[in-house]
Amino acid sequence: MTRTNAKARYNVISIRINGEELRNLENLMEKTHKSISSVMREAIEFFAASHDLTKAGSPAA
Repeated sequence: MTRTNAKARYNVISIRINGEELRNLENLMEKTHKSISSVMREAIEFFAASHDLTKAGSPAA
């Protein structure tokens, strides 16, 4: 029997970062006990909110 996950994530984004950025991510991971993916998801949500974007990607009314 195959288990399915309705919230499965299939999109992959690859970025290049320098050593300082990696150390910052590692520090965040250690302090928050979260994965790099979780930290980056939260960063995207924060960035979108700070720019008044909705989840659909359009400016908020």
